[in-house]
Amino acid sequence: MENEKPKGNAMEKLATLIVDKRNLIFLLYIFALIFCAIATGWVKVENDITTYLPDSTETRQGLTVMNDNFTTYGTARVMVSNITYDKAVQLEEQLEDIDGVDSIEFDETTDHYKDSAALFSVSFDGEVDDPRAEAAMDEIRAELEGYDTSIYTEVGYDSSADLQSEMSVIIVIAAVIIVLVLTLTSRSYAEVPVLIMTFGAAALLNMGTNFLCGTISFISNSVTVILQLALAIDYAIILCHRFSDEHETLGVREACIAALSKAIPEISSSSLTTISGLAALAFMHFGIGRDLATVLIKAILFSMLSVFTLMPGLLMLFSKLIDKTRHKNLVPKITAVGKFDVKTRYVVPPVFAVVIIAAAVFANLCPYCYTYTDLVTAKQNERQIAYQKIKNEFGTSNMVAIIVPAGDYESEGKILEELDKCPEVDSTMGLANIEAMDGYMLTDALTPRQLSELADLDYEVAKTLYGAYAVDHDEYGQIINGLNDYKVPLYDMFMFLHQQMDDGNITLEGDVQDTLDDLFEQLDKAQIQLQSDNYSRMVAYLTLPEETDETFAFVDKIHDIVGKYYDDDYYVVGNTTSAMDLSSSFGEDNLLISVLSALFVILVLLFTFKSAGLPVLLIIVIQGSIWINFSFPYLQHSQLYFLGYLIVNSIQMGANIDYAIVISSHYTDLKKVMHHKEAIVAALNESFPTIFTSGSILASAGVLISVLTTNPVIAAIGECLGRGTIISIILVLFVLPQILVLGDSIIERTSFEMKGIGVTTRAASGTMHVNGRVRGYINGVVDAEIKGVLHGQFNASIATGTELTVDEPDMYLPEDSVTTSDESPNDDKPADSTEGGDAE
Repeated sequence: MENEKPKGNAMEKLATLIVDKRNLIFLLYIFALIFCAIATGWVKVENDITTYLPDSTETRQGLTVMNDNFTTYGTARVMVSNITYDKAVQLEEQLEDIDGVDSIEFDETTDHYKDSAALFSVSFDGEVDDPRAEAAMDEIRAELEGYDTSIYTEVGYDSSADLQSEMSVIIVIAAVIIVLVLTLTSRSYAEVPVLIMTFGAAALLNMGTNFLCGTISFISNSVTVILQLALAIDYAIILCHRFSDEHETLGVREACIAALSKAIPEISSSSLTTISGLAALAFMHFGIGRDLATVLIKAILFSMLSVFTLMPGLLMLFSKLIDKTRHKNLVPKITAVGKFDVKTRYVVPPVFAVVIIAAAVFANLCPYCYTYTDLVTAKQNERQIAYQKIKNEFGTSNMVAIIVPAGDYESEGKILEELDKCPEVDSTMGLANIEAMDGYMLTDALTPRQLSELADLDYEVAKTLYGAYAVDHDEYGQIINGLNDYKVPLYDMFMFLHQQMDDGNITLEGDVQDTLDDLFEQLDKAQIQLQSDNYSRMVAYLTLPEETDETFAFVDKIHDIVGKYYDDDYYVVGNTTSAMDLSSSFGEDNLLISVLSALFVILVLLFTFKSAGLPVLLIIVIQGSIWINFSFPYLQHSQLYFLGYLIVNSIQMGANIDYAIVISSHYTDLKKVMHHKEAIVAALNESFPTIFTSGSILASAGVLISVLTTNPVIAAIGECLGRGTIISIILVLFVLPQILVLGDSIIERTSFEMKGIGVTTRAASGTMHVNGRVRGYINGVVDAEIKGVLHGQFNASIATGTELTVDEPDMYLPEDSVTTSDESPNDDKPADSTEGGDAE
């Protein structure tokens, strides 16, 4: 009866409750999934990676000030190839007439025309997301239709939408691969839809709850679904196989309860290494680590929740179909690999030691980069192709913004003058070097006479205007001393005149009014871009790349120049300064993640295997795979985006270690009932389906992401993840077995499992008479009072008074295989002796 009172321990009672209340759980999941499907639209995604810079960095502080005080108009670099200069001039005039285009910079210098290619630097009237600027960009494309054009601009470009479109394609292809892999590794074809439905629910629950995080990064938003599947699919497979095993002797309900009660602690333990590896990301100074750790750990937890609560009901629902569609094991045995490992156990470990030492050196020399503008992905969109073409023909434009306190025009002018003299600077722009009229700069201070002549104003009107300005600025002494020599910066006076005209205090007519109206329009644009109540912004365009030692040195020089006129209240901001801030924190983050991820995993393994030596051996293999993985960029002379290293380093340590754990667990169990050489061969055969399933999915996900996305950050993560997973699989199959066999004595000597508590462990195989309490492995885990005859393998701890007699030992099992907690499997002790021990 399904409603009978649950019996057994707490885990069995919990499993019974979940199985018996499956219909209620189905209903709750339906409501939750509907809610999450709606809530996915509430998730806010941050596409600017600099947002996650620490608040203490100059770039983050400068960007905050800049965004709060200034408006940055949209721009575009438009290259038209195979065109004459005269035709390019005509095109410039046509494009300038487009509504929404503020100005176009073009001349006959090689900066704008060479090799029959014209480069138009377009400035728009609005910001990058302004509909007017987007409409103007569309009209430019229409106007240039039929020409050989390359257009690079942020206007109208939605990187988030493009990335989501690419990830949708990746998910579809990944889903096909996953179905194929699960079909190969499943025991029944009907298990596949159960696994897919369980994961689909977990993925939707995670995506739908991301809004609770406030705003998540585009990295977390795009790759989490794929990584969630690759990292957590094992949990569903474990429960599925448990159910299949239990169902051989039990009914559907009882098998499901038994399987779930045993799978909950097993899956929870397995997830700890993955979660601990991801948790290391949260300690990064760079906020993107905390963002990704939060979303991915939440994904793992939702995957476990779905396996523990939803999947049992689905197994009950599909049980008849699962029974009808059972098939033979389609994953081949890898006995040949195991035999090869045994034969090469004295050769491979020394070679591996040399390889990882070299890999550690090469990985340390990995050429990291901290901006991704110049990175070339396997797949490129039209915008990236245009950027490369323009870059190859005319070079790049590296802009650096300098933000200083407002009001000191003289200092601003001196800074711009010094920068213009530097060969590393192509051009500068600020109020202090923008010409207003007749050679006067906007920040030049003029007397009333000079202003009247410049603006064609009546002198008395000019004096009156200066008097009003003095009163408005509480400078009454200037009025008393006379206004003839009173000087006011041209920009400030024009802005004051503009305000007075808007207020109706001053009215001008004729050509003067038309001239001033045009000037005011230009001043308004200059003001919102370069001047606020508190800050002034100057811009320098460098001839240097964004990220080189020479560029970093010159930015330090800019700090020195600005520092001569201002104390610490200024900011230098740009892609180069962002790279400098990121590179300065990378060393700390790199060391922190490497140490913490390894430490967390070692602690989990320490209590899982109760051996100090085994975790070290496993970590050596996985850390070796990480070093080999990141030695590739050095050997290929290709730059690696630093986030690819930090994120994949953590994931590879936390997830790929599971492959080593699976083999080690099987080997640790099997070597107690058979020779260690045979045990490692059998362990590889038993572990390979799990490794093949999880590894192929994670590797496929990484490779798909690397070749199908145009986003350089996501592509870097995918490439490192796919390559790292493949390397880890190769090492755990072809290096770890030799290390386990050779390190067997180290594992045994550093084992602290049950030592000192007087519990006896027995191992035997064949036909045995048992009478008493036994806990351990008898072709599966047993914890019960047993009385009867056993046929098979026995490896368990026995309580005081328990009798064990081996009547017919297996031929392959030496009779000295009986062990206690203080003895290795090879200690001499009769297999048929009866042992007593303290109750467990």
